[in-house]
Parts: sequence; structure tokens; C-alpha cells
Amino acid sequence: MKAIVQDRFGPPDVLRLADTEPPGIGPDDVLVRVHAAALNPYDWHMLRGDPYIARLMGGTGLTRPKSRVAGIDAAGRVEAVGANVRGLRLGQDVFGFCPGAFAEYARGRAELLVPKPEGLTFEQAAAVPVAATTALRGIRAVGQARAGHRVLVNGAAGGVGSYAVQIGAALGAEVTGVCSTRNLELVRSLGAARVVDYTAEDFTEPDARYDLILDNIGNRPLSQVRRALTPAGTLVLNSGGTPGHLIGAIGPMLTLVAVNTVVRQRLRVLPTRLDRAELTAVAALIDDGKLRPVVDRVCPLADVAAGLRQVEAGHVPGKIVVTTS
Repeated sequence: MKAIVQDRFGPPDVLRLADTEPPGIGPDDVLVRVHAAALNPYDWHMLRGDPYIARLMGGTGLTRPKSRVAGIDAAGRVEAVGANVRGLRLGQDVFGFCPGAFAEYARGRAELLVPKPEGLTFEQAAAVPVAATTALRGIRAVGQARAGHRVLVNGAAGGVGSYAVQIGAALGAEVTGVCSTRNLELVRSLGAARVVDYTAEDFTEPDARYDLILDNIGNRPLSQVRRALTPAGTLVLNSGGTPGHLIGAIGPMLTLVAVNTVVRQRLRVLPTRLDRAELTAVAALIDDGKLRPVVDRVCPLADVAAGLRQVEAGHVPGKIVVTTS
């Protein structure tokens, strides 16, 4: 099969398209014929082994990548099922969390895949798993947004942000999205009641105060962001750091945890996890017409390296998706 492989940590240039053997499956796994896979900031963290502390913690591998084939978001068709698998069948269209997604075939744990919503193409479905479940967790579970709340999403046009705006609006919150000039209309179309152009306005400066801020960028000092919260408001931090940092986003996260112990406001770090229940909830929102993927563009599998350069640089509206056929 064709796959994007890497044998060492480094920039996107270390990636190459190669022929490899399809993965075998265990009793709790399924083999997925991948039709589309999405690019995430997670992928360039794995690519570079960044932050370095993650290597010591076993998250990426110590001296070389733990997984030779990267990618996590996938949509495709079930080609084989393990002996213990229930609820998924041969020939079924699925989407979800599938390590090794940058390939024609990938092995996935059955518990982390669900049926693809019928209204989505494979390309649209691939753009959903990590970003949409992260947004759901940040807005609903950790942020506890509800009808009437004033919610601000920093990085509203990005992968997580574009879903967060829609989820906040679906919950009945009044959502403000922070984005660049070229994405103002996109964010409005997703349900934002107000948009802030960060090139012309600092969202921490006006008199507006928010019950919840989901910060996907982390480009403002904590003291300034807290100024934009109500006295009992919640800040949820979801920023990924930058390549080459020793501890990446862990430093700001530790600061936030420390400050949280001495202030009335709720300051929370958004946990990372792969959760079937959240994936199922996201699929239900899609089926109900309350959530739609934003796909910036679709590229061939061979263009993964070029796509990751752009994801790493930021400012991609929605998601970049690659196809394997």
C-alpha cells in the first residue's frame, strides 16, 4: 500500500511517500480502507517530536518516531474486522480516530470508530474527529456553556475554533469569534453573533466581558485574557505551542493551573483524549444539521508534507484534508 512514512524526527521534509505492507489487526481492531485523512497540529508535534519533554514521557518516541506512519483523523470503509468486534461490519463507512491514517489502509480500534454520517463525504467526515471533539469538550464539558452565556472563541476560523463557534451557538450562547479579516464572513456564517478582527482590535481591550473564553491561540498574557472574563467566568486554554520548544504549551498551562488556585475565575486546561462518546455526540449534531465541517482544501496523499507546513504556520481556515485515491 501507499503511505506517508518518516524514519526520524524533523521538519515536513523528512516525510516521504513509500510502499509498505498493510497493517495487521488484532481481535478488537478493524482494518479501514482510508479514503480521506485530515491534518492536525497533533501531526506536526509527532513529526518533530515536539515538545521535547513529550519524548521523555513516551508520547512520541525518544530518539525516533514511535509510529512510522502518522495521522489520526480518518474516514473510510471497513475491510476486515477482529474476532471481538461488535457494532461495525465489513463494507461499512466509518470515521474516527485511526492512528496511521496517512495511508491507503490503517488499523483502528473498533471502540474509536463510528458510522459515518450519511450527509457527509469522506473528505468532510475526515475533517471532524479530533477538532470537533476537542471543541465539544472545551465548550460543553469543560467550559459548561449554556443558553444565554456570552462565549468568546479565540482562533474561531481554525479547525477547533470553527466547530466551537457552531457548538456554542447550538447551545444557545451568544458567540463572539476572533479571527483575521479574510475569515470574518466565514465565522459569521458559522453562527457567531459578533466577530473581532484581531488585526484591527484586541479582544481583551473592549468593555465586553465573557462567561467563557476558549483560547485556541494563547497569544495574549494570562492577565489580559482574564480581564475579558466576568468575575466568575471560565477560561479554557487549548494552545499547542510552537516547534522546538523544550516544554511547548506545558509552561503556560502550568502557570494557568497555579493562578487558578488564587482567583475566583475558573481557569482550565483543555485535556486531550480520544473519546467515542464525544465522537458519537458530534455525529448526532451533524445529523441534526447543527454542525458542519469547514474544509479549506483537499489534496492528494503525496501533499501531506506541504499541508503540514501550512498547518504549522497557522491561519488555515477549517481543515486541510488529503485523499488516498
